[in-house]
Amino acid sequence: MLYQLARPALFALDAERAHELTLAMLSRFPTLAGALMGQTRVIAPATVMGLRFPNRVGLAAGLDKNGECLAAWEHFGFGFVEVGTVTPRAQPGNPRPRMFRLPEHQALINRLGFNNHGMEALAARLEKTRTRFTGVLGINIGKNAGTAIERAADDYVLCLKRLHRHADYITVNISSPNTRNLRDLQSDAALDALLGAIALAREATAQGEGRRAPVLVKIAPDLPDAALPGLVDLAQKHGMDGLIATNTTLAREAVTGHRHGAEAGGLSGVPVAMRAAQVLQRLRAAAGPDFPLIGVGGIASDADADARRRAGADLVQVYTGFIYRGPALVRQCATALAR
Repeated sequence: MLYQLARPALFALDAERAHELTLAMLSRFPTLAGALMGQTRVIAPATVMGLRFPNRVGLAAGLDKNGECLAAWEHFGFGFVEVGTVTPRAQPGNPRPRMFRLPEHQALINRLGFNNHGMEALAARLEKTRTRFTGVLGINIGKNAGTAIERAADDYVLCLKRLHRHADYITVNISSPNTRNLRDLQSDAALDALLGAIALAREATAQGEGRRAPVLVKIAPDLPDAALPGLVDLAQKHGMDGLIATNTTLAREAVTGHRHGAEAGGLSGVPVAMRAAQVLQRLRAAAGPDFPLIGVGGIASDADADARRRAGADLVQVYTGFIYRGPALVRQCATALAR
């Protein structure tokens, strides 16, 4: 209820400015934020990818890119949190304005462009703060905008080697629409080469550290259905531990006519829910019952989370729904999935 009272003031601000102010408050005063808006975490353990999750509901990558608010997410009841996307070098992202709310559709459009402080800053922060979150921590990795697409694997390998020790799992983000040519990495030949390089780097790193973090691949909702079985085959061929479906969409049919509907960038929230669920179902059919899948995209209620679980998700993540619904969404979804 407190979040619903605070939301009008936040929504009166530019979307990215409100985001920044919220993260600043959560990072500086996590205990106060927890006392005011937090809730007891629903404990309904699930083991996926060999990891024990306190519950099946996570925070999707993109909200806490630099891992600044782990203690706050603990109070909000998440079973796992995915930070990033992080790149080897810090970068500012695309010019502002670059984030837009579409409240009538419970949606966002963003063209942030992997703005982040870089892998060294994230590693240094996690050295100090990792213990503040007792759930599972994922780190979402990507390539710098200035890295040629032909050299993209170099950036992913750098991030994996540097951050592996801090991550419970790692997500390879090849599906953001806001880094030029990034989605080309989802084509068969490019994905085969990329995942091969990542698999080699992960095994070498795991041997050196004495542990092996699972690696997942996050895909776009805009892939044609015919491409999905081949994508599953490549992920399994290279020993990837799961897939995340899906990232934001470039489709705009659901928001045609909205004053921000034609903005460039990725559309998230309720308009992407149907396609995200369809992709998830097709991945499950291709992958079989035991290959881990995380469902994300348009989950805005406990019923949405339950439907995504029945469509084949082992775990779910929220982002835009969390912006519109607040912390109550986390508990409602975790409770539904516990049942």
